[in-house]
Amino acid sequence: MVLSDLKAGAVIETKKPHACGGVRWKILRDGADRTVKCLTCGRIVVLLPDELLKRTRRTVEAEA
Repeated sequence: MVLSDLKAGAVIETKKPHACGGVRWKILRDGADRTVKCLTCGRIVVLLPDELLKRTRRTVEAEA
């Protein structure tokens, strides 16, 4: 996986589950930092691109 795969609108799966048990996140905004939303509970988190890349297992859906 490369950083260019993590664009706004993509749905990713993380290696570890969130506290709510969800592993799917939607990228809402990209740039100097990435804003992601948990698709299970709706929690919004801001991460640095390198940290998001480290936590990502795979891309589930890419924006068309």
